[in-house]
Order: sequence, then structure tokens, then C-alpha cells
Amino acid sequence: MENQEDSTRGPHFGRSVSVKGEISGSEDLVIDGQVEGRIDLPDHVLTVGPNATIVADVSVRAATIFGTVIGSIAAREKVDVRKTGSVEGQIVCARLVVQEGAVLNGQVDAKGERQAARPADVKAA
Repeated sequence: MENQEDSTRGPHFGRSVSVKGEISGSEDLVIDGQVEGRIDLPDHVLTVGPNATIVADVSVRAATIFGTVIGSIAAREKVDVRKTGSVEGQIVCARLVVQEGAVLNGQVDAKGERQAARPADVKAA
């Protein structure tokens, strides 16, 4: 993975691990294998490794995608799709980061709060 911090966060499902069903938990998780079903980590971070293929509906606090996700991603905070990442499906999040080279195919609803410009912030011409 590109960032060592991302590869050491929480339990790790290696590339030889294949899961069909529901994954839920109360800690951060790194998946580098195959998952089909549902991933529910509403208060935690999911890292999808570069070898991972996730065919699932995902509900997390935040997600970093290095591999492939097919399905919906709902993140309370942020979805970060890295240059090796691919997402096909709906993304609902507060903030979205997409590196050059990443692939997105689907619908994005980034509901980040916008701060209104105050008159003092606008310079007169």
C-alpha cells in the first residue's frame, strides 16, 4: 500500500481471505481479500487494500479505497479513493477525495457543510 499508516490500522484480512455474508465490528478494519455481502463499521475506518475486491454495501465512518468496491458506500466523514482504487456504485459521504488515476462509476452525494462567505471575507473591487 502507498501509506504505511493505512496498512497497519486495525485487523487485517489478507489477500487469501474470502468472506460471504456480513462483517460488523467496533474497530478499524483492513481488507485485502474478497468480500461479498455487507460491511457495517459505522464508527470506524475501512481500508480496502490494493488486492481487494469488495462486492458489498458498506457503512463506515470513513473509507480509504486502494482496491475495488462494487456497491454502495455510506461514510459519515470521508471517502478517499486512491489512484489504484475503483468504485462502482453510489457514494454518500461528507467529504470525497479522489486521486488522479482513480476510477469512479456511479452516483456521488457529498454532503459536506459549506461555510457561507462573510462580508468581511469578500474584498471590494
